[in-house]
Amino acid sequence: MNPREIRRMMAQMGIKSTEMSDVKQVIFKGKDKDYIIDNASVTMIEAQGQKTFQVLGNLREVKKEVEQYSEDDIKLVMEQAKVTREKAIEALKAANGEPAQAILNLTS
Repeated sequence: MNPREIRRMMAQMGIKSTEMSDVKQVIFKGKDKDYIIDNASVTMIEAQGQKTFQVLGNLREVKKEVEQYSEDDIKLVMEQAKVTREKAIEALKAANGEPAQAILNLTS
């Protein structure tokens, strides 16, 4: 079958295929690592009210950093220095995990 016949047959079965040409990258976020597909070619297939995505491209995996600071330390720095979670974690990293030093660094 040629591509034209395949498209016609899919249309008869109520299957719609759409190329998503503006997508350049797809990221799947996992618990321990993220899966990043660069130079992505994405096709959305709609059938029976469901949308399915076919993704082609160059896969790379990125391991996530394990959070090494307690939730209490992060919250303490956030509250005392009035900063975002991200800034509190950065400050804890810079202060070798010492909340008091992190707060001092952020507030002075």
